Amino acid sequence: MKIVIASGKGGTGKTLVSTNLFHVLIGDPVPVTLVDCDAEEPNDLLFFRGDRKGVSPVVNLVPVIDTGKCTFCGNCKEYCHYHAIFLVPSAGVIRVMEELCHGCGACSVACLDGVITEKEVSLGVVSHFTIADGASLVEARVNVGIYSPVPVISAAIRDAGEEGVILFDAPPGTSCPFIRTVSHADFVVLVTEPTPFGLSDLRQSVETLKILGKSCGVIVNRAGLGDREIYGYLKEEGIPLLMEIPFDKTIAMHYAAGRLIVAEEDAWRENFLALWNKILNSYGNSRHQR
Repeated sequence: MKIVIASGKGGTGKTLVSTNLFHVLIGDPVPVTLVDCDAEEPNDLLFFRGDRKGVSPVVNLVPVIDTGKCTFCGNCKEYCHYHAIFLVPSAGVIRVMEELCHGCGACSVACLDGVITEKEVSLGVVSHFTIADGASLVEARVNVGIYSPVPVISAAIRDAGEEGVILFDAPPGTSCPFIRTVSHADFVVLVTEPTPFGLSDLRQSVETLKILGKSCGVIVNRAGLGDREIYGYLKEEGIPLLMEIPFDKTIAMHYAAGRLIVAEEDAWRENFLALWNKILNSYGNSRHQR
């Protein structure tokens, strides 16, 4: 079972939910894995002590053009949908802009002169940690300056495998990294806040998931702050409210210190176990509706 915890914007409490839910599932007979897909700023590991099992590099194959043999015909530039090739035929200049290259290989196919080879460029790493028996954490971390974390996220998703329960802490927003993470999900948990910005971004997330054919439930974090419009929207759309987390200084203090609220307070452990049961029920209902 693959559950994605996502949000339409950063700072809503997505990582708070992901890490605490993961913690309460540790020790269950079913193996559980937490995958930190927020590759530009992964921080799930800050809340756990784990033994590193291994690191897998993620690379991109980018073209290398032999300018001494190139005829500057322009085929490679024409085939490149990402505008990663700079060409001035009259000046005999051709360059590959590596930061724009997606490694699709189209330019190599287009080159009739056979002057294009490929080299590996590091995009980031995927790290594997053992947190406890039957509990693992997979972290995607993209290198600084890389245009898109999607290849690194994809590698982390593959490395997580298919066994047991897999929780994915998704990147914020609704762009390509978000879509890549939720595209394979069985169910999506959207974390939001009861503010106009929270509602606006929640609408975008829900509409995106509709296009992808994914069912979702919502957690309202910082409940009691802002207004009640978000609850009317959930009722209107028929989206289950899975949990409310109050706007509470104690929760913020635990989180800022790198402590899990389910480990500090028994009441919150029970709340997150109840959340898991609601997720299972909502997932079961969504499968029945399909």
